[in-house]
Amino acid sequence: MDCSAEESEIRRSLEPLAEIRGLHFDLGARILTITAEESAIPSALEAISKSGFKPEPLNSNKDERHNSDGQPTRFWISWGKLIAALGLALLAEAIAFAFPGDPWFAATGMALALAAIFLSGFGVYAKGLVALRQMRLNINALMTVAVTGAFLIGQWPEAAMVMALYAIAEAIEAMAVDRARGAIKSLLALAPEDAEVRQEDGSWLRIDIKSVALNSIVRVRPGERIPLDGIVTLGQSAVDQSPVTGESLPVDKTPGDELYAGTINQASALEFRVTTTATDSTLSRIIKLVEEAQAGRAPTQRFVDRFAAIYTPAVFVLAILIALLLPWLTEITWIQAIYKALVLLVIACPCALVVSTPVSVVSGLAAGARRGILIKGGVYLEEARKIKAVALDKTGTITEGKPTLVAFEPIDASIAREQLEQLAKSLAIRSDHPVSKAIAQGLQITPQNVGDFQAVAGRGVQGTLDGNPYVLANHRWIEERAQCSSELKERLAEHEAAGRTVTILANKDRVLALFAVADTIKPSSIEAIIRLKALGVTPVMLTGDNAATARTVGRLAGIDEVRGNLLPEDKLEAIGEFQRGYGVTAMTGDGINDAPALAKADIGFAMGAAGTHTAMEAADVVVMNDDLCRLPETIRLSKRTHAILWQNIILALGIKLIFLLLAVFEIGRAHV
Repeated sequence: MDCSAEESEIRRSLEPLAEIRGLHFDLGARILTITAEESAIPSALEAISKSGFKPEPLNSNKDERHNSDGQPTRFWISWGKLIAALGLALLAEAIAFAFPGDPWFAATGMALALAAIFLSGFGVYAKGLVALRQMRLNINALMTVAVTGAFLIGQWPEAAMVMALYAIAEAIEAMAVDRARGAIKSLLALAPEDAEVRQEDGSWLRIDIKSVALNSIVRVRPGERIPLDGIVTLGQSAVDQSPVTGESLPVDKTPGDELYAGTINQASALEFRVTTTATDSTLSRIIKLVEEAQAGRAPTQRFVDRFAAIYTPAVFVLAILIALLLPWLTEITWIQAIYKALVLLVIACPCALVVSTPVSVVSGLAAGARRGILIKGGVYLEEARKIKAVALDKTGTITEGKPTLVAFEPIDASIAREQLEQLAKSLAIRSDHPVSKAIAQGLQITPQNVGDFQAVAGRGVQGTLDGNPYVLANHRWIEERAQCSSELKERLAEHEAAGRTVTILANKDRVLALFAVADTIKPSSIEAIIRLKALGVTPVMLTGDNAATARTVGRLAGIDEVRGNLLPEDKLEAIGEFQRGYGVTAMTGDGINDAPALAKADIGFAMGAAGTHTAMEAADVVVMNDDLCRLPETIRLSKRTHAILWQNIILALGIKLIFLLLAVFEIGRAHV
């Protein structure tokens, strides 16, 4: 089972069995999954066998990564037979050319030709006989008729050569499919087979990752791959996440940070708490997504499959017409006409056409996976080239998704700047509020001890430093303390118009300083917007944040159309409006809050989705890191894949047409 034509054969053989509820084909892995009652399996296997295929049970207890141990040996056995078959076919051709008419040499040549056919194409020949008995005109039937006919008219060297070359072509096609499937194999090899787990007595034991329980503590040394998803509990190191997220630079990891299976610990030892099982890790979900995507059908692929289903019977009809009509319409003999018909059957074989499309699609999917872009099927890979508008969420997509200190303004000039920073940090560092944390992280100064610290809900924090009371307050609290002046209101209005959250440092008498916090734009977002516009795609921002902040972020990012204060249903409505106005519209989001809009969009992109189950389920394309530049990358990949698909189709059909014309209209004896 190597191509969609053989898939169709198996489907047709199983259709009469009512007990079968579902079929799932993984052509790359050559695996068929049958959903049915156990009692129906023997009948299904018998039906497959009658179609000329040999079903073999899959040993699910055997790890796939070990299945390739004997591949070099099997490779040389397989290709050794094909090379031997080609050699015998060439020898038969040489004998027929050197000793024409000699009965002893003719018998020797015929024996060599039979041996070549047996070595190279006996399986194809047998499947062709089955197809002919069942009145199914497929590729195998085509080859069987061509080879048998060549023998009957005495062209046994050509029969052997045809079958040998066909077998070699199929082997090359299988290699192409296996090469495209290499993305899966490389992903499987990323995660180690065992992990070093802390035992109850404090010792460490290396065990199989499938046996590691949730919440176990695992240790990973420098240079080792991380075996499972988890949260860092001890240590600090840099981790290469490129195999999973596509990030080019290592990411620093400290206690509390997430780790993904298959990534590489670089600097020092880490201990982490396991958060998912081996079968549910981020890496496992990536593998599942890629496999499911490969099993799907792209639009061009479906077109080619339908075309091949009509094309093959049409070739049979044309060959019959050539064999019957050419002797009446031209001066060639019946033998020559039959020979040309047989040549036509061989040349017109659509296998290359049928196989080239899934190989191109799988290669495109694999190329995306290597960049941290998981595309859930060939349909999305092809359709991405048609995107005319992209709706972008703001927080976490265009921006960093976390507040950062962006401005500090001293108000009281009598107090040194360093002292104001120290007062603010001393209060902020004691608070758990995100704005206070941003201020504390943004001020590079040593804090003081704070007495009588208190967090006031909805207003800010207060405490005593050096016996004097201070507050870090919002605008409301300053108004309530009667410390807000007209000048201060103007400054606050300017910051708020820029999308900033302002915190005010004050003592009991007056305001001392302002601290502005904002969610900053990712540098990659600006570059991504430029690339999208260059591709003819219109970026639009949809956010639930206030309109002033949205406009500011949109202006800085280079987005002209911005909509703020949107509820999920508002985003849904906006997507419909863009589809009517622009055409094919994509949506980006986290896959959770934006789930309705992601579902409504023609293509949904989940950003920064590594480790997030919901994001992977909700979106059509999963970007494993939060780099918005992956969007234009996906569109360019889609355009390249679509171009290669049609190049393959045009070349396959064009070459066949040229040789068909040469075979049919050549004067005199034609050679295969």
